[in-house]
Amino acid sequence: MAVLLLEDVDADDVGTVGGKAASLGELIGAGLPVPPGFAVTAGTYRTFIEEAEIDEELFDAVDVDPEDSAALREAEATAERLILDTPFPGSVREEILEQYRAMSEDGDEAFVAVRSSATAEDLPDSSFAGQQETFLNVREEDLLRRVKECWASLFTQRAIYYRQQRGFPHDEVDIAVVVQRMVDAEKSGVMFTSHPSTGDPQVTIEAAWGLGEAVVSGTVSPDNYVYDRERSAVDEVTVADKKVEMVKDAETGETVQLDVDEERRTARVLSDAEIGDLVALGERVEDHYGAPQDVEWAIYDGEIYMLQSRPITTIREDADGPEDTEGTTATADSDGSGAELGSPDDRAGRTTDGSADDADLLVDGLGASPGAVSGTVRIVRKLDQLDQVQEGDVMVTEMTMPDMVPAMKRAAGIVTDEGGMTSHAAIISRELGVPAVVGTGNGTRVLEDGQHVTLDGDKGTVRAGEAESAEPGEEFEPVEAARPETPVKPMTATEVKVNVSIPEAAERAAATGADGVGLLRIEHMVLSLGKTPEKYIADHGAAAYRDELVEGVRRVADEFYPRPVRVRTIDAPTDEFRELEGGDGEPVEPNPMLGWRGIRRSLDKPEPFRQELAAFARLHEMGYDNLEVMFPLVNDAADVEGIKVHMREAGIDPETHRWGVMVETPASALQIEDLAEAGIDFASFGTNDLTQYTLAVDRNNGHVADRFDELHPAVLRLIGDTIETCRELGVDTSICGQAGSKPEMVNFLVEKGVSSISANIDAVRDVQHEVKRTEQRLLLDSVR
Repeated sequence: MAVLLLEDVDADDVGTVGGKAASLGELIGAGLPVPPGFAVTAGTYRTFIEEAEIDEELFDAVDVDPEDSAALREAEATAERLILDTPFPGSVREEILEQYRAMSEDGDEAFVAVRSSATAEDLPDSSFAGQQETFLNVREEDLLRRVKECWASLFTQRAIYYRQQRGFPHDEVDIAVVVQRMVDAEKSGVMFTSHPSTGDPQVTIEAAWGLGEAVVSGTVSPDNYVYDRERSAVDEVTVADKKVEMVKDAETGETVQLDVDEERRTARVLSDAEIGDLVALGERVEDHYGAPQDVEWAIYDGEIYMLQSRPITTIREDADGPEDTEGTTATADSDGSGAELGSPDDRAGRTTDGSADDADLLVDGLGASPGAVSGTVRIVRKLDQLDQVQEGDVMVTEMTMPDMVPAMKRAAGIVTDEGGMTSHAAIISRELGVPAVVGTGNGTRVLEDGQHVTLDGDKGTVRAGEAESAEPGEEFEPVEAARPETPVKPMTATEVKVNVSIPEAAERAAATGADGVGLLRIEHMVLSLGKTPEKYIADHGAAAYRDELVEGVRRVADEFYPRPVRVRTIDAPTDEFRELEGGDGEPVEPNPMLGWRGIRRSLDKPEPFRQELAAFARLHEMGYDNLEVMFPLVNDAADVEGIKVHMREAGIDPETHRWGVMVETPASALQIEDLAEAGIDFASFGTNDLTQYTLAVDRNNGHVADRFDELHPAVLRLIGDTIETCRELGVDTSICGQAGSKPEMVNFLVEKGVSSISANIDAVRDVQHEVKRTEQRLLLDSVR
């Protein structure tokens, strides 16, 4: 079928209808208020380009250098021409129109929103928000063209750039299209169910009059409301000067931009009651998915509608919560009186702490992406000025657009006139780790090209000159954010280590003062190659594959030497391999987490495994004696014996080099004596897998995610018994799952005598203090 009703799809249908449509279907199934609609499937797009025989030309055209702005523009234009100039197959055309006509009421044509829904968007670890097109108030006459324009928007400059930066092959990403009844919104906006940078339990809501497109695109600076979920109270209210709104024209039915009347420009959009209702819905969505969400909403005739929900992907690994609740948003209750501040003019001359006029304050707005940098202003009013933005500059523009992403990556800071915390500029700046101030209202008019300024993305200010406290733009690095404020490290008998996912994070991880790396994953190193290991080895040779692994692991081992670094062999599920070049032969598994992964895949398909071990052996030969090898998803001694054979063949002596296994299944926990007798030096708990396998809960399944509990008595019993047995047999134990960052788990592990705890980068110092407190309590209890 070319189309599927939204009510007939759910989160398992991302490959068929894309992330947006699957999410909407999931929300409908959860009983949330979502307007009806249907999806033109991703398979329809794929069939369209293949049967028209434009697929090869299309993918060749977009295979360009992502840092070359001119090449990106040409690629976008070619892709658009190929898709828009190719006619629709008759059968597909009729099926789409038939489903659209079924949405009509009382013989009147339905007004619909036509939105792209790519198969690689709105995923838990990557947000492709805003990269493809959305069209509002569409009727039958324009529907088919809008569908094709959504397909063509899969190849906008920003989409091409973003995919290549994150290793998504262009020819493996399909796109579906959502056609959904319009909500003639009186007010609308976006809601983050947790803080988009720190993950703190506060809801951020942005609201404006009319359709939400004005908020998402950054055309209007919206009201900003902050709700403290722990206190169940509205914390901050920032009323913006909302100069324009997008509405449906009563005569033509088209979406038009109008000036907001004077009375509503500085009036508050949402009441406290409406905020409460939105928060309640947001919490339902977050509970359903088991993760913080970025939700688009609209209100019409007193009813709230959910238009879209996707995971928040911009929460920083090094987030440790705001250091100061004052001044995080320069426009919110800045004088401490609790009074609402109005338009940008009302804010002029105020500093973030409420003091009097500050001569060096040039502009202020919303601190949308944290960090403080100094650099040279580059005003961008037209796209052909993007090449003027060089490394270390502060880019200033009215509002950012997808075409600007390559320049945003070069910039050390971003300033916009319009937009809020959920605008394109804010989202992409947080993804890139670039400090940003948005919604200044007058940045392009006040700031001058070539001017030296200091941008503070935490306080939302831009000041004249180069502050000593700010990093020079060309030197800005996020490492210091992870460095403990107090240099004295808590002394503990239990080692506290850190988890590292990518080599680029090594310096920041080492700055925490951790005792070593408890888990270095190599999945990112492998998946970023864009090919399956087998395909990469076939195309480039085994030596090239080993070199990639050696270089990545060496960066981390260097940074921590002589502190130990535990590197884990690859543990990617089949669905991740299937997305890579060469992944066509990967099996399609109902639940890849229970499938062909970890050591079972390595032993069944040993060539890539041998190359991983050969890379580790080479690092040992280079003098990195701090490197320890860890093997995932081991079940029993038979797995261990198979591992030892390959280790010896690769030149790693199991008797002289430290190595161990992940305890991720009840089987490995219950057979820990056999694993110890087979020669392991350490056992490390992977609590995510151990919990889901013990409780029969798929942690990626929203229907049962609320049952996922690493502190369940059954899970704790398996962990406790394993630690006790290992202590008797002289085997070290550790934990490297995310539960190791939870105080309750830390207390339990220390009491049981675990050797080490490995935490996320942002949690290392907190875990160190928690370990110290628990050890001191145990000592006191023993002498009382």
